Amino acid sequence: MPNVDTMTARQIAAGVADGAFSAVEITRSALDAIAARESEVQAFLQVTPELALEAAARVDAAHASGEKLPPLAGVPFAVKDNMNLKGTRTTCASRMLETYESPYTATCVSRMLAAGCIPVGKANMDEFAFGSSTDSSAFHPTNNPWDVARVPGGSSGGSAAAVAAGMVPLALGSDTGGSIRQPASFCGVVGLKPTYGTVSRYGVVAFGSSLDQVGPFGRTVEDVALAMDALIVGGHDQYDSTSQDVAPQFAAAARAGIEGKRVGIIPAFMDAEGLTPEVRNAIKRATAALEAAGATLVEVELPHLDAAIAAYYVIGPAEAFSNLARFDGIRYGYQEPNCATLAAQSALSRAHGFGAEAKRRQMLGAYLLSSGVYDKYYYAAQKARTLITEDYARAFEQADVLLMPAAPQTAFRHGEISDPTQMYLSDMYTISINIAGNGGVTVPVGLGEDSGLPVGAQLVAPAFADERLVTFGAALERACAEAWGACRTDDAATAAGAPVAPAFAGKGGELA
Repeated sequence: MPNVDTMTARQIAAGVADGAFSAVEITRSALDAIAARESEVQAFLQVTPELALEAAARVDAAHASGEKLPPLAGVPFAVKDNMNLKGTRTTCASRMLETYESPYTATCVSRMLAAGCIPVGKANMDEFAFGSSTDSSAFHPTNNPWDVARVPGGSSGGSAAAVAAGMVPLALGSDTGGSIRQPASFCGVVGLKPTYGTVSRYGVVAFGSSLDQVGPFGRTVEDVALAMDALIVGGHDQYDSTSQDVAPQFAAAARAGIEGKRVGIIPAFMDAEGLTPEVRNAIKRATAALEAAGATLVEVELPHLDAAIAAYYVIGPAEAFSNLARFDGIRYGYQEPNCATLAAQSALSRAHGFGAEAKRRQMLGAYLLSSGVYDKYYYAAQKARTLITEDYARAFEQADVLLMPAAPQTAFRHGEISDPTQMYLSDMYTISINIAGNGGVTVPVGLGEDSGLPVGAQLVAPAFADERLVTFGAALERACAEAWGACRTDDAATAAGAPVAPAFAGKGGELA
């Protein structure tokens, strides 16, 4: 019998709509796959079989009564654990929120539910989204399905790993400085970070309020496009003043061609220190593939890129310090027992509730916002942000999209990078897009010849032109399909895009 990891989200939704199988059957298969694979991957902090089967039963009841099913009816999905879902805990992978029960459901999650998706669990992450490895989770690290001795990336590593291991075809992540696109590259899946304001952030625990954006993971560009249409179909969210009305046109964009379109290449990115030869070669192959598909290559410059990481690690920690001040040990979250004063309770609750990276970011943010320092660093970072945004605007006068690496290397081993500064540099290719607010997508383009691990290429589009990401991403996916031939099996192959990690293909999740 077929396994749940052989089907894309589109195929599952079509099969449920046609009555080829029920939503309950698909959901049980996904839960079986999680049960069989989770001990090795550790992608989840909470699995939710009751919620999942209840949602699946509603889909089947609607089908039995002759109702028209929503576009993703019966498709299992995972939710990053910084997004509220009523009936689950939302811990942000932190002891501070270990017992916090979601009082409501985030808009992005509720829109996926309205599209018919089935919530099977809350995915692991770096604590409060501070990290690039998922090793900073307070509960356990997540392993990369392509090599469980390696990290899946971060901070949305659990979401990426769940898709790569074939446990779910879709997952939601959040991206503050690359937290969707970098783990997508490490895990060999598609990950799309839309333009800031495209998807509502209501109900998502904030890290950097001017940087955060929700987006989907999937095994194919088409599946990610379907998820994007579901996330924006409701338009502006009255509960999020930054959200915008965006037309749900992503699925249609996946079928468009790129003949005559312009792809911008940034020479400084390809020559950057730290970029490994296998990643550079993969991006060169992706460039050639897009050119062969009819695109024209142009060189563009982003003169202020050198300031991006410095600006990010001023703005991000400053906003994190402000956002996490609410966790004071008094109103909600972890409360230190047996304290004689409110000051002691707050200090000890924060000391024992937060992990090392969360403390590091908040201390840095407190310093950067302090008197005498604010003007020197924070104001300068905001000026750099303006210059970087203007650089991208000028680049898009010459090109329709930009092509660059998503990460300077393939997935590294657990514990291999212990220096925080070196860890921060792993986001060197993704941070500037959050600074400017543009959208970006990572598409897997093959395996590195040295590591044998997935490599992702990143496409970047102008603000609110994210449908171009889907058009060019789908073209790149088709062009690179042959690169995955050596690691496909009959059980692992999907209609397009990368396969499930071979060690987990067909392991649990068979349809009855």
